[in-house]
Amino acid sequence: MSNAYSKDLERWMPRLIAVWRASRGRGGAAGPETRLTPQEVKEVAAGVRQLSLGLTRERQLAGARYMDDPKLLGAYLLFYWPVSYAQARQVLGELPSRPRQVLDLGSGPGPVAFAALDAGGGEVTAADRSKPALTLARSLAAEAGEALATRDWDPTKKGAALPEGQFDLITMGHVVNELYGTGEQATAPRAALLETILAKVKRGGSLLVMEPALRETSRGLLHVRDAMVAKGYAVRAPCMYRGPCPALVKETDWCHAERAWPMPRVVEELARAASLHKESLKMSYLVLAPQGEDWPALTPGRLFRIVSEPLEGKGRHRYIGCGPEGRVGLAMQERHRNERNERFLKLNRGDVISVTETEPKGDGLALDERTEVRVVAAAGKGVPPPPKEDAPSGPGTGPSPGAPS
Repeated sequence: MSNAYSKDLERWMPRLIAVWRASRGRGGAAGPETRLTPQEVKEVAAGVRQLSLGLTRERQLAGARYMDDPKLLGAYLLFYWPVSYAQARQVLGELPSRPRQVLDLGSGPGPVAFAALDAGGGEVTAADRSKPALTLARSLAAEAGEALATRDWDPTKKGAALPEGQFDLITMGHVVNELYGTGEQATAPRAALLETILAKVKRGGSLLVMEPALRETSRGLLHVRDAMVAKGYAVRAPCMYRGPCPALVKETDWCHAERAWPMPRVVEELARAASLHKESLKMSYLVLAPQGEDWPALTPGRLFRIVSEPLEGKGRHRYIGCGPEGRVGLAMQERHRNERNERFLKLNRGDVISVTETEPKGDGLALDERTEVRVVAAAGKGVPPPPKEDAPSGPGTGPSPGAPS
């Protein structure tokens, strides 16, 4: 995480604690405002465990009105809110432009909405069906001195109207996977909903869908991605491959992002107490362009996004890469290391690289001493466009990436 939004998140932690205590009538609770008391840690960790089981393991809370439960809403506020905020700040770095008008659908108490504000969003509206969650979002806005509009929105109600207006960015954080049941039968109604929402996105704007990194939810998002691509929609990020997602070919595959982050102390305490691991941020995401816009023009070169952790073998470094030519293994023997290719040994999941001089081998490509490896976009940053003299002209080429950080 960059220093800029690491510091922003640090500023949010005492606000989250203050709003949580006030919501429980504990505004004057003992202890420093940036720390939870041992009893509070124990109490909140019980709710965190319940949310984790219900949303990531047994999944019985998916689609339920868990944010109307004060215990679960409080646990979300102090544990999952910082996680979602940090995830959103990472993904917002890949937007092609800084959004002015932002709508956060299924906002809960607003982690993604406030992430958009802190990333440079001008006017942000948070919309959700949970009145208690929106109340906390307004309390957080007051605590932070931020302007945040709130609206009611319940996607489970047939014909539920979206908030009025057109937006530069619409976000949906951990929402879509909880709609329309499970399995591939949920793909068509989810895609139809995204199509309706994209009609509210201005030209040059984006729809950001962020989901949990579970196999089921990640593959569910990839199925929706394919449905949207088949309808003619372009993907701004993370995909550079324009065909059906190659990660869906094998049932055992899925695609998700993973980022390092400095975990806030409160989150670390709650993770330990709830026996959870949050050392890194994991999420799946998709940034879609509105109808009629083309896929982003890419900087020249043979490009791959790293979509795996390092798959090291004896004397060899290997990753899975996915780029305009599809999903392939990329491997290099240690003996071929030199100053032109040594960056390959230190890649992060999400980095976009360009490579030269490769040889087909096995299920992918072999790199050697002739290969030049260059990082063209670090994880969490937009892929730069081609130089203007190389850029395609005419409508539908999309805006030039200039990501908020």
